[in-house]
Amino acid sequence: MMHEFSPLHAASADDLPYSFAALDAAMEAAGLDALVATSKHNVRYLLGGYQFIFFSAMDAIGQSRYLPAFVYVRGHPDHTGYFANKMEIHEHKVAPFWVPEFRPDHWGSVDTMTAVAGHLQKCGVASGRIGFEAGFMPKDGFDAIAEALPQASLVDASMALTRLRMIKTKPELDLLREATARISQSMHATILASGEGSSKHQIIERLRQEETKRELAFEYCLLTLGDSHVRAGSDQTWNTGEVLSIDSGGNLHGYIGDICRMGVLGEPDAELVDLLAEVEAVQQAAFACIGPGQTGAAMIAAGEAELKRGPNAKHNDFFAHGMGLISHEAPFLMTNHPVAYEGIDAERPFEPGMVLSVETTLQHPGRGYIKLEDTVIITEDGHELFGDDNRGWIVSLG
Repeated sequence: MMHEFSPLHAASADDLPYSFAALDAAMEAAGLDALVATSKHNVRYLLGGYQFIFFSAMDAIGQSRYLPAFVYVRGHPDHTGYFANKMEIHEHKVAPFWVPEFRPDHWGSVDTMTAVAGHLQKCGVASGRIGFEAGFMPKDGFDAIAEALPQASLVDASMALTRLRMIKTKPELDLLREATARISQSMHATILASGEGSSKHQIIERLRQEETKRELAFEYCLLTLGDSHVRAGSDQTWNTGEVLSIDSGGNLHGYIGDICRMGVLGEPDAELVDLLAEVEAVQQAAFACIGPGQTGAAMIAAGEAELKRGPNAKHNDFFAHGMGLISHEAPFLMTNHPVAYEGIDAERPFEPGMVLSVETTLQHPGRGYIKLEDTVIITEDGHELFGDDNRGWIVSLG
């Protein structure tokens, strides 16, 4: 039976996944007097779990776009504002926002940022250092706030916000655990229901339905069949004796589950058993180095050392990254592998509440794409593996 999980929606500041003291400290370290968050994930986090459903899939409307803005002045939680779309007044009537300034007056990026600038002027920080999210601020919105606040210094605050989110609270971890469990169940059901002649398009659609049935927001499915390493949807079909790798992200109230599991059509032969065992050995070597006070560098070294001992080392690859509200976030453990960022947290000791994705990929030239990806959290006394079922060969007899 599925557990019931309601969307996180902070009714007061006491329900937030962060403290104002932590936010103030992050801003002070970054030299910020005020903060303007405009990405969906950070606005959702800072508000305490709320996201407007009307724009959950697309931002464009009319001649502009939806641009929610969360505004915070360091040391003054009483000045906090949420600048929202006009339709969000109805959300407020059902479940009032905790922010002192709720402004559901806007339809586009320019009017939103003009209003934000007015609020910052009123708060006395018109000439201060104002943090914004460079990757999530449209040019016309940036131009509007820069013109309205010519004395201000506009500074990218993206990393400060990423750092703030790095340690998850129990409610956040509960959502990640449940999201992972539901994806694992969806994958298991999809593989068992697929069989001889099932196309990649059909399998992906079945997974989407299985995840939706479990109240996940389906985000993607990367799928391979047979000896192919191509993970895009196509008309390729699954045939007896072939492997299937299924890698999917599903979203539960903003938090992402992201794992990869393996299927085979018919019982796996001895070679397939050995290949998955080789991948599993790398995963287990990495898991053994995950716990408070240990480091990503040590975990990576352990995984890579085990990988090199395997007979298929030249075809194998190990990767680890942080995750939570987005699929790659702090801690950042590896440099440009494969996502282009710096592994600046590799030597940072792990702390309870950090969430990692650990993945080993064997691109075998004859048997195909064999991969395990797992979600691991650091606990007070070690680690916990989310969605730890279905990690062996899932056998379809169809």
